[in-house]
Amino acid sequence: MLSRYRTAMFLARGTLVDEDSVRASVRLVDGRAPMEVTEWQALADGAIETNAFAEPWFVLPALRHLREDTRVCQMEARDGHTLVGLMHLTVQKGYGRMPVRYVGNWAHYQCFMGTPLIAAGHETAVWKAFLACLDQADWAPNFLSLAGLERDGPVHQALMRSGADLGREVAIVRTYDRALLSSTLAPDAYLEAAVRGKKRKELRRLANRLAEQGEVRFSCLSRDDDLDPWITAFLDLERAGWKGRDGAALGREEGTTAFFREMICGAHQTGRLDFQRLDLDGTAIAMLVNFVTPPGSWSFKIAFDEDYARYSPGVMIELENLRRVLEDPALRWMDSCAAENHPMIDRLWMERRSIAQVTVPLAGARRRLVHAVCRTAENSASRARSLLSRKSQPEPDHD
Repeated sequence: MLSRYRTAMFLARGTLVDEDSVRASVRLVDGRAPMEVTEWQALADGAIETNAFAEPWFVLPALRHLREDTRVCQMEARDGHTLVGLMHLTVQKGYGRMPVRYVGNWAHYQCFMGTPLIAAGHETAVWKAFLACLDQADWAPNFLSLAGLERDGPVHQALMRSGADLGREVAIVRTYDRALLSSTLAPDAYLEAAVRGKKRKELRRLANRLAEQGEVRFSCLSRDDDLDPWITAFLDLERAGWKGRDGAALGREEGTTAFFREMICGAHQTGRLDFQRLDLDGTAIAMLVNFVTPPGSWSFKIAFDEDYARYSPGVMIELENLRRVLEDPALRWMDSCAAENHPMIDRLWMERRSIAQVTVPLAGARRRLVHAVCRTAENSASRARSLLSRKSQPEPDHD
């Protein structure tokens, strides 16, 4: 929350960084003012790491409908007039249990990746420009915390190099693994490797039983299809299931509904949307929303009719999705965007992606001291958890 800061305090323009002449600047954004998105989308298309959740068709609806009272600033890096880096930031209060303020990348609860968009070939220069810009900003407290980076991906590696060049620690605070689909195997061979024979036989039996209930049809939204009925069907399916009961359904609140509708329309218009459905006698019993950002893709949301849970329609549509991804020559991977140890996806997808949160101190003795104190506290807490975990393990049996 930045309510006590004036808009003018966000301006830190003209920060020149090394021989690459890359400059970074920051400005407040709220999603209501018209923005030029052509160069933003061009940057996304040429980024060293693709990230659907950082593209304009996703970010702008989120700013309009999910931002609430949070002040979000947009940091831009340019090489001459060309946009080569883009990241959205907020000042956050409370780092773990410590009453510390810091700058963090803006990640609302519908965002599953925090990697900024950086043009290929400009990675190190952009990070140095970003850090120099924050160093000079009076409103930027203590350190930069970035959540949702791919550990050891090109963007993370460039940040590590930039930190080393500047004499700063780029600390990996925590990591977790989530399911990734990335293989050169054919679909049948992949399933044979991933799923034991008894389970594959059970899935075939469930598919046959479902087919006995009526006409089963799998389909994908085409560019010429009417999008609105698909959106409505998905929202209805999700709201009728456990997400509706838990209050997590997109269609439960006006803001999330508006975000979803606007965002899906934008993804469709941009060619990023992969919308799938499994129908029984013409009625959707499972639907899947994916985003395609070659060479990768992202599985965003799934919903299914719980009246047919005994036939596992969610698994059925995921199996079809697996086939489509592995057979698509334009795609090398799909990120599940799922929680670690997801009960369904982790049993179907064999690969994993490591997601990291990192912190970088900003310039100034006080800022570096606060970062050092936070790192010491984190390391102490980690050692304490490790010690408690070892003590809770049962003693080995001895003959």
